[in-house]
Amino acid sequence: MGAHCCNHDAGPRNNDGRYRRILWVALAVNLAMFGIEIGAGIRAGSVSLLADSLDFLGDSANYAISLWVLGMALSWRARAAQFKAVSMLVFGFGVLGAALWQAWQGGVPSAPTMGLVGGLALLANLGVAALLYAYREGDSNMRSVWLCSRNDALGNLAVLAAALGVFGTGSAWPDLLVAGIMAALAVSSAVQVLRHADGELKGGQGHAH
Repeated sequence: MGAHCCNHDAGPRNNDGRYRRILWVALAVNLAMFGIEIGAGIRAGSVSLLADSLDFLGDSANYAISLWVLGMALSWRARAAQFKAVSMLVFGFGVLGAALWQAWQGGVPSAPTMGLVGGLALLANLGVAALLYAYREGDSNMRSVWLCSRNDALGNLAVLAAALGVFGTGSAWPDLLVAGIMAALAVSSAVQVLRHADGELKGGQGHAH
């Protein structure tokens, strides 16, 4: 899932007002979806929905941090990106643990609930990703925001696929598999952002492949 990182000084410096407004919209959307998905995930017994809800919560914190460091020196934005990358790593390993626990406990999640809530989450994330698309190749902080939004949309597609799999097989394994994929996406993106931020702090360019 790697992508090229442009010059670390690139970015919409003259459009910070618009970028800030977009981050506020993204923050509100993610907080709302966190509340919806965590309730639905618990009721449905779905690890992938719970993983997605925690991802929404983590992204809300990421957007808040991004709003805080916007306009600060590059070194501060890079350190914020490092913090967010570490949170993505924690999320990834936490989801893996939850999937293993659910596999041990057994039980089949509700496919209709997974499909309905997953579809709503996809629409929300596609909207946020579209707003952030123009800022995907700025500094590491902007890049981390874009990667989070992109991964959310991909994760929602995976949840919908899991719902179909659970419905078709009557098994929890599609749900557990998707949770594992979401965890891998989080870890992969965290590594990209850490490399880019490290390059910025060292005065060079961070490249993720």
